[in-house]
Amino acid sequence: MENAYRPELWRDLYVMLGTSSAALIGLLFVVTSLHLNEVVSKPVFRTRAYNQTLYLLILLVEAVLVLLPQPVAILGAEMVAINLLGLWLPLNNIYNYFYKNKEASRSGGWAISRAIRYIVAFLFGLAGSAALIEHANWGMYLMTASYVFLLIAIVLNAWAIMLGIGQLEQTTKAS
Repeated sequence: MENAYRPELWRDLYVMLGTSSAALIGLLFVVTSLHLNEVVSKPVFRTRAYNQTLYLLILLVEAVLVLLPQPVAILGAEMVAINLLGLWLPLNNIYNYFYKNKEASRSGGWAISRAIRYIVAFLFGLAGSAALIEHANWGMYLMTASYVFLLIAIVLNAWAIMLGIGQLEQTTKAS
């Protein structure tokens, strides 16, 4: 059976996805620097902006690895490691916000639903990565679905951060 990981078929898609991730990293830095006082003063915004940067860096590295000429099993192993790292971030946030610092989760709009989105996406990435190690045809499709889902979740979370900062600025101006 034909292997679905034929780099020439995935090249354009992952060039576009990697470029999108890199551009969003730059935009996140610009927005964060423009509203630095608000981000620094609210731990939830600071943590979310930091995590969004990490998620985007993970996606950028994934795009680089897919574009790198290498055996499919090696790609799968690398992606397992990256997705495990990515999975650790929302699990760590759940622990920190719900068990160590419950008050921080109440102020600033931290929600378990955001963490679940990331967990599900990284689990899809892990499944796709494991499939690639086994040379399964559908592994790249799961990895790509994971990537796109993560990119959408990051954009939605960035939007939520911007709304939160906007509300904070309006409250500050009204006072």
